[in-house]
Amino acid sequence: MGSRMTRRLIDAGIEVLGYDTASGRAAAAGTRAAASVREVTGFADVVLLSLPDSTVVEAVVEGADGILAACRKGQTVVDLSTAAASSTIRLNALFAQRGVQYIDAGISGGAAAAEKGTLTLMVGGDPAAIDAVQWVLKPIAAIALNMGSSGKGHTTKLLNNFLNAVSLAATAEVMVAGKKAGLDLHQLLDVFNSSSGVNFANQNRFPKIVDGDYLEGGLTSKLMTKDVVLYIDLVRALGVASLNASGPLASFGLATALGYGDKISNRVVDAIGDMSGGIRLKDPK
Repeated sequence: MGSRMTRRLIDAGIEVLGYDTASGRAAAAGTRAAASVREVTGFADVVLLSLPDSTVVEAVVEGADGILAACRKGQTVVDLSTAAASSTIRLNALFAQRGVQYIDAGISGGAAAAEKGTLTLMVGGDPAAIDAVQWVLKPIAAIALNMGSSGKGHTTKLLNNFLNAVSLAATAEVMVAGKKAGLDLHQLLDVFNSSSGVNFANQNRFPKIVDGDYLEGGLTSKLMTKDVVLYIDLVRALGVASLNASGPLASFGLATALGYGDKISNRVVDAIGDMSGGIRLKDPK
């Protein structure tokens, strides 16, 4: 997702200096590569983070050569990661002591929206700071909703990702059942998408998956599992009963156990198919 957003920024005429621990990844995204996080922080007025989780965000921010050690008053850090709100709020307080604005901006829409610059952003932080970075957000997002104070953007992202996980896992299970029942899968999707079973997965994912296109390049099953765990941590802290987390947690955990963990989370349908007699939605030629 970071590389796709980088290309959108470059296409908009914004100068970008990129850093990634994987050598060559920044250059592959079309940007000049930095040697360190410190170099990026020294260069940029606005620093964008696109990282897997709060553990990695904290290491990048608080490490010996991290952003906090090199930041300067007046900078803005925009965290586009999927992260725990409690960590975000703590980091926001540390940045505030240095006169740096820290904005949490969860993203949604997947790889296709990132390519087109039509992501949805769920943003938390100081309203004036959010307004001041609209020039950075507009090339990557069609919608940027201000959800409130620090941590509210990342909280919204976790709630959204949990619904995504539930609908993807449930639809995968239903499509395997439909295949075993001998139904025409395109017709089955037509029914769902004009009935009460409609969701993002059967509108946008499974019309491709049933024809053998898994839309590779998006969120992996390992990362989906991580997001569900973050959601569970959130609702536990809020004191909300979590009655529906076991399904996606088991589904994407199964996918990882069967070797699909580093592949797009849509492959959960193959994991369920493996456990259901070796079912694939698209028949082999």
